[in-house]
Amino acid sequence: MIKRLQILVLSLLIAGAPVSLMAQVERDEIETELSAVSLSANGAKVHVSGAEGQTLEVYNLTGVKVTTIRIDSNDKALTLNLQRGCYILKVGKVVRKISIR
Repeated sequence: MIKRLQILVLSLLIAGAPVSLMAQVERDEIETELSAVSLSANGAKVHVSGAEGQTLEVYNLTGVKVTTIRIDSNDKALTLNLQRGCYILKVGKVVRKISIR
């Protein structure tokens, strides 16, 4: 009798469990920051907007920091004085890969 009662309780617990769960997605401040900063490049010419007070970091493909430039206005156009090659640009959480030919 006790074994039947245990099986009945266990089956009721399993039947009452939710079949699927859905997670709620919340937007973080990081996503807001990403959408505020715009970083585009055309060869050695770089355009940064929405990043006043931040720094532009330039890395080569081996991960060595080549230069750091302070962004002093909300809309900044720069011409990088770099050798030919591929570089990684970073402003805050925004990262772009560029190629200088």
